[in-house]
Amino acid sequence: MLSIALAGKPNAGKSTFYTAATNSEVDVANYPFTTIDANRGVTHVRTECPCLELDSRCGNDNCRDGKRYVPVELLDVAGLVPGAHEGRGLGNQFLDELTNADVIVNVVDASGATNEEGEPVEVGEHDPIEDVDFVEEEMDLWLAGIVEDNWESVERQSRSPGFDIEEAVTDLMTGFGASEYDVAGVLRNIEYPEDPVQWTDDDREALARGVRERTKPIVVVANKIDVAPEENVERLLELDKPVIPATAQGELALRRGADAGFVDYDPGDEDFDVVEEVSDDQRRVLTDLQETMAEYGGTGVQQALDYAVYDLLDMVTAYPVQDASKWTDGTGNVLPDAFLLARGSTPVDLAYAVHSDIGDGYLHAVNAKTSREIGEGYELEEGDTVKIVSTAK
Repeated sequence: MLSIALAGKPNAGKSTFYTAATNSEVDVANYPFTTIDANRGVTHVRTECPCLELDSRCGNDNCRDGKRYVPVELLDVAGLVPGAHEGRGLGNQFLDELTNADVIVNVVDASGATNEEGEPVEVGEHDPIEDVDFVEEEMDLWLAGIVEDNWESVERQSRSPGFDIEEAVTDLMTGFGASEYDVAGVLRNIEYPEDPVQWTDDDREALARGVRERTKPIVVVANKIDVAPEENVERLLELDKPVIPATAQGELALRRGADAGFVDYDPGDEDFDVVEEVSDDQRRVLTDLQETMAEYGGTGVQQALDYAVYDLLDMVTAYPVQDASKWTDGTGNVLPDAFLLARGSTPVDLAYAVHSDIGDGYLHAVNAKTSREIGEGYELEEGDTVKIVSTAK
């Protein structure tokens, strides 16, 4: 399952974001290192379900009137503090947990009410812009340290005939989730000595930064917009990087309100309706939240997850079916499964995603929307519904 990791300094709202996104109960408190052991849960990204093209909705548990929610893993780990890459705070534990993540969501306290250590201060006292590059820098330096600690093995390999720098670095970076393709791309974009013995710390840091950028892209969440000074939010949104304004606390309130039947709300909606009687205080809170959502297009929690997967990772959602005319599986369930695949993936890739035996026995595929056979080289598009014909059962 695709994995999203929540990063940021302590007390920025990561645990609240995690709780809202997963409906899981975790410790949420106003002090540093609320999270000690990593929390792993399942959240969802939202897309349009192909059932909108049918006469009726599919009825899948992950579809709400044509809003399809595709499961992904969400990881919430201990917060970062300056010097984390050197082991300060819970830094090593935090950074090690990021190894298997596909994309990073950097949660920043846009209100400026927590200092660089994650300790509470007055609203606006800390500049949240400082927290944006902070996570990237700690990750880059941490990875550069790993490269440096293991560089001797590359130097030893370089003495052998037929030495290939790309292969050696790929072996070094495999544990971080870097492929041979990733390493080759990074090495093409940096200048470095042909002899690994002559590499400097700056060379290794450039390598580490390039690998991190390719394998762990980052979207920034400007959290606590409901209490943040307006100028803070504006400055964050003007940065030359993806920034999603959000109120994780607002999202948590809405999800709990929806579960209790007080509000009508689906994650990712830009608005909600109050459907049961609430107290005057509750109504004031909900009215303020509606105004915030109207200004920013929602609470930002679902929007951040969607951006991380569909924009940064450039994934598409494909739906395998057994009956191409009814879009059902073998027991009549309409659009039973949804798979996230990298853009450029083919029907063969989808077959292997369903099951390795299905992929090994792949014969051909049919586009269920057009009832036409599609070739092995066809690139899947968002929402494609595909019947895979395989020798495997």
